[in-house]
Amino acid sequence: MNYSQLGFSSQPNLLSSITQRYLNRVDVLLLVCVAALAIGVGTAVRHMLGPLVPVAATPVHLEFRYLPGYALRTTLRMFAALALSLVFTFGYATLAARSRRARQLLLPLLDVLQSVPILGFLTFTVTFFLGLFPGRVLGGELAAIFTIFTSQAWNMTLGMYQSLRSVPADLEETARCFGLTSWQKFWRLEVPCAVPSLVWNAMISMAGGWFMVVYSESITVGNTDVVLPGVGSYVGVAIEQQNIAAVGAAIVAMMVVILIYDQVLFRPLAAWAARFRLGTGAGGVQASEPWFLRLVRRTRLLSALGGVLLLGLRKISYLPLGSRNGSVVAPAPASAGRGEWLWRIGIGAIFMVAFYQVWVYGRDTYTLGQIEHVFTLGGFTLLRVISMLVLASLIWVPLGVWFGLNPARARAAQLAAQYCAAFPANLFFPVFVVGIVHFHLTPDIWLTPLMILGAQWYILFNVIAGTSSFPVELLEVCRDLNVKGWFWWRRVLLPGIMPYYLVGAIAASGGAWNAAIASEMAEWGSTTLTAHGLGAYIAQATQKGDMSEVGLGTATMCVLVMLLNTLFWRPFSDYAARRLKLN
Repeated sequence: MNYSQLGFSSQPNLLSSITQRYLNRVDVLLLVCVAALAIGVGTAVRHMLGPLVPVAATPVHLEFRYLPGYALRTTLRMFAALALSLVFTFGYATLAARSRRARQLLLPLLDVLQSVPILGFLTFTVTFFLGLFPGRVLGGELAAIFTIFTSQAWNMTLGMYQSLRSVPADLEETARCFGLTSWQKFWRLEVPCAVPSLVWNAMISMAGGWFMVVYSESITVGNTDVVLPGVGSYVGVAIEQQNIAAVGAAIVAMMVVILIYDQVLFRPLAAWAARFRLGTGAGGVQASEPWFLRLVRRTRLLSALGGVLLLGLRKISYLPLGSRNGSVVAPAPASAGRGEWLWRIGIGAIFMVAFYQVWVYGRDTYTLGQIEHVFTLGGFTLLRVISMLVLASLIWVPLGVWFGLNPARARAAQLAAQYCAAFPANLFFPVFVVGIVHFHLTPDIWLTPLMILGAQWYILFNVIAGTSSFPVELLEVCRDLNVKGWFWWRRVLLPGIMPYYLVGAIAASGGAWNAAIASEMAEWGSTTLTAHGLGAYIAQATQKGDMSEVGLGTATMCVLVMLLNTLFWRPFSDYAARRLKLN
């Protein structure tokens, strides 16, 4: 080809011109990294579509050279579950926030979903997914992803729902004055207000997903055994074989993975989300831009592609879809009353049918003594959950406030807490089991701290967030007036951070209930220690594959968690909304 006819003297000049205009060294570096990542993802996905073979034919190897591949496959499952959680969050939270009738049904259902233990989901879903793709690894992969999803989605959904319900009234009025449609208002006002909470809860949820990754990759339900290559199954095999070196290698691999996605994804997202924060908080000093975000800004091709993508999303957000605020004609009171009564009758009929089905099944399957025994075990677990929440609050609320009052300390504490929250409790089992056996300690007492190891970080995360968002002007006034001591805590700081603390404490409570299944029956090699409680009951029933006992234990845990929410958390939240808030 004659390049001079196209305005170029030669082919190298053409390539040089294109490179100088659209690419630079940073573009090339990031494109090479993206290509390498795409190859790794493609290889992992190809294995997911292969045939499901017996566990003995595909053992998990403890050699260190297998860990990078295992870490990649686990990370892909984590982000697949996170993507599914985001889709669920946007649909579920938006519907609950927009519709009063939907809210009456969806919020209690969310309480139920939060209270169902992870193994309760796993027991029933693994058979479904394996049957959906018989003889394929994809069935086991979907079961693992769904298990991780159940440890991520509820916290994100609750956080976004509360953000959508807390949009400032003046901004709502501004949206009405500008005549925004419901679609435009959602993307231009409500979602930006929810972005900080959504990014924050996504970080917490990723850490919570690591806590359950061991159970999601090593699935044992009755006679069904599915082991998926990954860091979780690697840790499970290392614990079974009492291989301390392999456990240490898994910890290092997990820390490296968390550091990479924290620096590459969550730190830039957190810096971007800070743009949507309303007002200036105690941690409101402008933080330095993350290094990866600065690196991306130096690119040419990737920056141009990102700009085109953002422009397209902005145009979509401006589409005039939905009704305009204030233009909808309110229904007549009579028709509204009839609709409300029909809605209540329909919900009541559904509840009565469900209650009758549960009553018939329970009457034919369980004895009264069996039900009393399971509720007694649930009482033991409830005492452990409450005691650990109180202990974690006494430790992490003061420390979280101290961290949150300084932006540099807050960022360091957030990263450290993210690491700690990602630690599977299984990695601490050897220390506790060996110590309990060596010193002849009581498992009912000394296994209890394992319950709060992962859940306590929800409290720290949210207390830091609340303190960082505390009005800096109010803190300066308190310093000028020499307000300090217990009066400062009781009248100034605790009312301001109480909504954040409640979100963290409720999430920690749910995490502690789920962790009871792991903490009340700890294993190290051939040694198994069991504490009396509902978690151990469900874990043992799952191993036996006894669906009736799993169902009874799961239902009991749901009832206890819902009672705790109804009798304590909701009244406390209402009291905080009425009395413990900044006016």
